[in-house]
Amino acid sequence: LPPIRGQVDLEGVEFWYKADMPVLRGVNLHTLPGQRIALVGETGAGKSTVIRLIARFFDVSGGVIKIDRVGIRTGTQASLRSRRGIVLQDTFLFNGTIADNIRYGRLDASEEEVQAAAAAVGAHGFISNLQHGYGSDVGENGVNLSVGQRQLVSFARALLADPRLLILDEATSSVDTTTEKLIQQGLDRLMQGRTSFVIAHRLSTIIGADQIVVMDHGQIVELGRHEELLQRRGRYYDLYTMQWAQR
Repeated sequence: LPPIRGQVDLEGVEFWYKADMPVLRGVNLHTLPGQRIALVGETGAGKSTVIRLIARFFDVSGGVIKIDRVGIRTGTQASLRSRRGIVLQDTFLFNGTIADNIRYGRLDASEEEVQAAAAAVGAHGFISNLQHGYGSDVGENGVNLSVGQRQLVSFARALLADPRLLILDEATSSVDTTTEKLIQQGLDRLMQGRTSFVIAHRLSTIIGADQIVVMDHGQIVELGRHEELLQRRGRYYDLYTMQWAQR
């Protein structure tokens, strides 16, 4: 794939693990570069499958996914990976230092660039307070850091890689209020100027999304912005009032 701007189009996308068990059916979605797309719906609605197909962990069973109007199957896996970043709900850190884990997003990054990425997502403060700073050992899978700290390190890693396309499964683990604010600030900084697909668990991400994609049984049943969808009093309204409005 050539360098991308971040326009993503799903055209008639279908996917199934078994021929008689369709997971996605005729999904059409068109996004502009830099938009934030929130995917919402009940468990099993197809949200995770959509982002796995965009990341090309799987290939579509039918239809096509395009980035900047180029089908993603026409490019190499390596070129797609170099242009997208992924931050999952369960963050994985490698045994090594904090700096090594952040630099994994771009191996040739300087110390200054590593620290700048950490500062941008709100991680520099806690890292600087550690005994060995950026040279602190995170332990196997980040065992020496808290849940919130691991998430901030993963944000810094993604930011340093500077992808045009970002896929996020937001953290929902219980963290203290201060860390929660840092995580949200880090998310906001990370998504700036990038096309972002978010499996949304946090209300602020849903409200601020350019498009909210409401999924049910493998199909898009509603699409729009927060206020617009609330006024329709449809599926999104039910989800919002039952789940997010109570938080």
